[in-house]
Amino acid sequence: MSKIGFIGLGIMGRPMAGHLLDAGHTLVTVKRGTLDAALAEKGMSEVASPKAVAEASDVIITMVPDTPDVESVLFGEDGVIEGLTPGTLVIDMSSIAPMQTQAFAKQITDAGGEFVDAPVSGGEGGAINAALTIMVGATTEGFERAKPYLEVVGKTITHIGGHGAGQTCKVANQIVVALTIEAVAEGLLFASKAGADVAKVRESLMGGLAQSKILDVHGERMIKRTFEPGFRVRLHQKDLNLALEGARTLNLSLPGTANAQQLFQACAANGGEDWDHAGIVRALEKLADHEVGQ
Repeated sequence: MSKIGFIGLGIMGRPMAGHLLDAGHTLVTVKRGTLDAALAEKGMSEVASPKAVAEASDVIITMVPDTPDVESVLFGEDGVIEGLTPGTLVIDMSSIAPMQTQAFAKQITDAGGEFVDAPVSGGEGGAINAALTIMVGATTEGFERAKPYLEVVGKTITHIGGHGAGQTCKVANQIVVALTIEAVAEGLLFASKAGADVAKVRESLMGGLAQSKILDVHGERMIKRTFEPGFRVRLHQKDLNLALEGARTLNLSLPGTANAQQLFQACAANGGEDWDHAGIVRALEKLADHEVGQ
């Protein structure tokens, strides 16, 4: 069993850390307020800084919101790199910019570590059920070293390519997810305003070509009006910003992505940046002056 430093105990990180503890690994994290009681009961300990986490660990996993957060944890004052032991495996499971990921990988490699970018898809439910899809950018050696830990928290694990490739795949994933959520919202809104039983419409669509996990999970959220976050609007905005910034660099047009981003911005403008991203339907509802299910 390994000594793992786990930094980032949010909606996704908490259950992921719990699975690693259940698998018999020793976990340490940075002290941030009161440690989750369930993790404390399983033996997770706390230290003062990312540097101290690195000094106590053979493997370091980061699961934080954005690119600057990863940079701060790894390279800021008392950062991971200051306590890094040669040979330490650093797995970043955050969703961040691919180009910066390549730069982070070089810095960790130059310091003697092994860097793996391994962003995830599957939301809170996937994290709780250890069923995440994990997209990996790494050397072949790095992937093989990371795989046993990734298998504890994920179900579908794919080595996409070298450093940054996992993050590129995650950006593509977030484009597809955003546009599919928007499509589900538009379809259900149309059916509702036309006077159909929207729950029965969704049930019927689930048996045809329109069937999807998003229609299943987020379609139900839209109908039942349950917008407590599994994945927050503001985090999907962040991911679509990465997509649109990358598209500009590649001289690529992504009109559907840009439109989805504007709808998320409308949610944020109406106090919904911390809604679940299924809340995109609420922006469309304001335009239609109609609520799904009315």
